[in-house]
Amino acid sequence: MTAKFPGTAIGARPLATSFGPRTSMTSSMGRPMTGAVLDGAARPMTAVRAAGYTSSLTRGSTFDPLGQSRGPAPPLELKTEDTPEEKIKILEKKVNDLIEESSMAQSMGALQLALEKAKEAGRKERALVRQREQSGNGDHINLDLTYSVLLNLANQYENNEMYPEALNSYQVIVKNKMFSNAGRLKVNMANIYFQQKNYPKAIKFYRMALDQISNAHKEMRIKIMQNIGVVFIRMGQYSDAITSFSHIMGESPNIKTGFNLILCYYAIGDREMMKKAFQNLISVPLGIDDEDKYIPSNDDPSSNMVVEAIKNDKLHQMERNLKSLTEKYIMTAAKLIAPAIETSFAAGFDWCVDMVKGSQYVELANDLEINKAITYLRQKDFNQIEAVETLKTFEKKDSRVKSAAATNLSFLYFLEKDYDQADRYSDLAMNADRYNPAALINKGNTVFVRQDYEKAAEFYKEALRNDSSCTEALYNLGLCYKKLSRLDEALDCFLKLHAILRNSAQVMYQLAQIYELLEDPQQAIEWLMQVISVIPTDPKILAKLGELHDAEGDKSQAFQYYYESFRYFPSNIDVIEWLGAYYIETQFCEKAIQYFERATLIQPTQVKWQLMVASCYRRSGNYQKALGTYKDIHRKFPENVECLRFLVRLCTDIGLKEVQEYATRLKKVEKMKEIREQRVKSGREGSARGRREGRDGSAGSADSSHSSSSAKGERLSAKMRSLPASNEPYETSSPKELDASYVDPLGPQMERPKTGAKRRVEEDDFADEELGDDLLPE
Repeated sequence: MTAKFPGTAIGARPLATSFGPRTSMTSSMGRPMTGAVLDGAARPMTAVRAAGYTSSLTRGSTFDPLGQSRGPAPPLELKTEDTPEEKIKILEKKVNDLIEESSMAQSMGALQLALEKAKEAGRKERALVRQREQSGNGDHINLDLTYSVLLNLANQYENNEMYPEALNSYQVIVKNKMFSNAGRLKVNMANIYFQQKNYPKAIKFYRMALDQISNAHKEMRIKIMQNIGVVFIRMGQYSDAITSFSHIMGESPNIKTGFNLILCYYAIGDREMMKKAFQNLISVPLGIDDEDKYIPSNDDPSSNMVVEAIKNDKLHQMERNLKSLTEKYIMTAAKLIAPAIETSFAAGFDWCVDMVKGSQYVELANDLEINKAITYLRQKDFNQIEAVETLKTFEKKDSRVKSAAATNLSFLYFLEKDYDQADRYSDLAMNADRYNPAALINKGNTVFVRQDYEKAAEFYKEALRNDSSCTEALYNLGLCYKKLSRLDEALDCFLKLHAILRNSAQVMYQLAQIYELLEDPQQAIEWLMQVISVIPTDPKILAKLGELHDAEGDKSQAFQYYYESFRYFPSNIDVIEWLGAYYIETQFCEKAIQYFERATLIQPTQVKWQLMVASCYRRSGNYQKALGTYKDIHRKFPENVECLRFLVRLCTDIGLKEVQEYATRLKKVEKMKEIREQRVKSGREGSARGRREGRDGSAGSADSSHSSSSAKGERLSAKMRSLPASNEPYETSSPKELDASYVDPLGPQMERPKTGAKRRVEEDDFADEELGDDLLPE
């Protein structure tokens, strides 16, 4: 339409300028033209207006290009969490956080907490799925999150040894076709069956996993086949295991598989294949760089800094561990097959040494030679000249090998009680390697047997400074302190050792003995009770417990331990004597007879046991049996005064005619005994007088030396004449129990034997353990 508005004629419109009045200008459609303002306010052309410039500046407005006069911007609108999308995102984040917390708890060893977090993550994830379905987004389920939750839950069940629950969780993942590559988890399921010792099912799942893994994942397939071989070994199917291990050694050889292959051939007794497998084992490449790259050069400071940085980093530690493990497998394999591949152990070991010398592990040849000699020692073949000669050949080798060989030689000579040679080789071992704790212990042992305990303690302390975990040094140091009567320090050593070796009977026994020396019998009894819990049939420990309880006045408890000791070892005279005395004290003489009769069998030349048997018969009223026993004793020991006295008394009481005969013999024996005692007394007095006169003569002048010596010679001759002839006893040749001072313990002048066993359990009871050292020092 072209309707006209009033005032649109060109002649009626003044020209509009920025300095003159303007009138509104409209288009033919009723819209204001550009640059015109309907209200009459001036508005510049948009294309030519500068930033911050307005035509109203002249009317009092300020220059504000950044719009600061308008005040601060309004706050951002808060997101509402009520929307379904926001709720889903928050829930997903909570699930992910719970999975991370579960993994972290597992890494720190908190397995129960890790399982709880995994279960909570599973509950949150199921709630998330329900919320998606309610909001109509069921098609957008996060499969990766569901997979992570289920896999973490299965892992935590397995770590907590909840195997049925773990298998159920793995089955949920494996059966879900939406999860790609879930078939690999059958390896985990097979591992669980292996832990449950369900070997056929483990092999089935390993093979199912192997079928679902493509050849592109070669390393994964090799590991599964290695697991299959191990399961076959557990099942005793060595031929099938050999098939798996041989395939691996052909495809991707490694140390563990090579060692397992040797074990299988050893199990079936195939000598030639053992040799071949050993050759394959020592030819496996390790892929480890030479150690020379870790040696800094003096020329380049920057390269030295790099070497210092990588010398002990994680990669170098891994390389060292791998090399150490490889050497361990090779040494073990050589020791295993050496007796089997040749007619003798030495020949087999020599073959292994020759093979190793021609391989990349040439430095192991010396260790194998040492192990050959040590194997002889472990077989207690100490007299093998070859073992000693083999060790002696290393005296001119490098310091490490020389120190190890000298240490073992020192230990060998120490066992043979050749302490001079042991001392010599311990010095040689220390000179080769002063930081070898085994060499220091052997040196301390040689000093210990010479009773120089202070010096021995210094060597043991130095060994502990070099290796704080050396239990032999700590044990021997405690023995030194005990010998030096420094009981508090000895106690400290053995308490530290007990913290390391919780079930060591030797350590607990030493603690008990120290507490006994410290006059704390209750603590000693407690430690001996711990020893009994470890070795309940040790008769000496039981007897020691009986002795301590007897000293405390607890006769019934002492009897129990003495009786147990007698039951395990019925030949301990001290225990037999205590039990016999206990029954006599409790008026059960008939029961005491069996113990004294056993003592008679053990010590048939000791008359006191037979006298005790006769006394028990007499005390119990069996006079005929007592008389017969006394007559047997008199036939065996005709000069025993006590036997004759009781024979005279019994014959008198019973009214036998032999009483006069026994009385005559008693007088004769007593007279002979009195004469013998007078001779002994006069001989001792003459000896003492001769010593006094000798001292007086030595104080005289030099002129009278000749006469003094001649007089001394005459006195000595007279003294020799006063001694009995060679066929006469100087002092009674029979034991002290035959002396007249013996008093029948059951007679009127009864003297009870001392309660408690007289013999103390000494350190020699554990002599093999005290000063020993490992044959193969680390």
